[in-house]
Amino acid sequence: MDIIRKIYADGTAEKEFFAQVEKRNGETDKKVTAIVNEIIEKVKADGDKAVKEYTEKFDGKLPEYYEVPRDEINSALTEADPAFTYALLNAVENISDFHKRQKSQSFVNTKENGVILGQRVRGFERVGLYVPGGTAPLFSCVLMNAIPAKIAGVKEIIMVTPPSKDGTANKDILTAAAICGVDRVFLAGGAQAIAALAYGTEQIPKVDKIVGPGNIFVATAKKLLYGTVDIDMVAGPSEILIIADETADPKYVAADLMSQAEHDRLASSILITTSDKLADETIAELERQSAELSRKEIILESLKNYGAIIVCPCKDNACRIANRLAPEHLEVLFKDPMEYIGKLDNVGSVFLGVYAPEPLGDYYAGPNHVLPTSGTARFFSPLSVNSFEKRSSFIYYTRDALCEAKDDIVLMAEKEGLTAHANAVKVRF
Repeated sequence: MDIIRKIYADGTAEKEFFAQVEKRNGETDKKVTAIVNEIIEKVKADGDKAVKEYTEKFDGKLPEYYEVPRDEINSALTEADPAFTYALLNAVENISDFHKRQKSQSFVNTKENGVILGQRVRGFERVGLYVPGGTAPLFSCVLMNAIPAKIAGVKEIIMVTPPSKDGTANKDILTAAAICGVDRVFLAGGAQAIAALAYGTEQIPKVDKIVGPGNIFVATAKKLLYGTVDIDMVAGPSEILIIADETADPKYVAADLMSQAEHDRLASSILITTSDKLADETIAELERQSAELSRKEIILESLKNYGAIIVCPCKDNACRIANRLAPEHLEVLFKDPMEYIGKLDNVGSVFLGVYAPEPLGDYYAGPNHVLPTSGTARFFSPLSVNSFEKRSSFIYYTRDALCEAKDDIVLMAEKEGLTAHANAVKVRF
């Protein structure tokens, strides 16, 4: 049996596969929701006591400290491998340069009749950042969330991250936190940490927005608490779509497909190609390269259940399918990739050409790696500086300006049956 299914696009076969992937995206685990609701209510009622009880229950033991001392965060940076620190600083420079261009400006519009209209933009007061630990501690998430938050003018960033098995904080995560200016770090994970950020506890401050990825319990908690607090997005399993022609190198295609498959057994890795030869050669490369990778079991299960290689007639057809799927990551491995940017409307981030593999975006290039998943790129956008900004408009009218507008306002208010609205204008004259 092949490591990944091969499909010839005929309008039917590929739709059956897409339905399978979408079912994965739309499934809601009622048991998980019930568990998370219980955790949220207990943390809301008992605060830090509940958070610590769940930490002991799920992580096996309480960490040596709840809030990581500032000296510990600073020490992680000074003791880090210099090559790692240098790599982080280079990434920070790239990410900062890209995101500084996104910052919105306040504005004032003064009219000749004395009317003043405007918009005031500022950052959130306090943001919560969830950073996963476990087998893959994602220190890159610190960079991608904290940097745009700081550029937006967020006054305080509170980070929560699960303790390691020995009860300490992951040093790489602390190093990234120190470099990015995270203000406070707490050793707490799971739905209980999300609830603590949303409601506030005796020690963990209440935040205005929660960002950062997590497992199904974290994602469910964020979804349930949206409205009590803002969130970045409801993220599903990671996904990559590669569109390629006969010029693509199967070694690169296979490697890039597996770079996402290793995230999660539910991750989806898809190749759409105009070349039957490339399809077969990619399958051979998947089998060869996967044998040497540390997360082989996860990769194989992901490719088997949610991966596919789809052979289609032409590049335009590949673009149409890409827009239909609205993937999180899209690699364009065509001979002429730049010509297709304008045809790819529904995508989180586009990687153009053979030397722009998806991990370049995960860690280093500059654009954010927090991207819409599960087809939501049709209407959601990547995390950005704007995600951490709030806006207020303001209005100033003179008496003469309001007098000139009053008849129109009164007419419209009375048309809606809102006579008190009309009266609030009429009473001034």
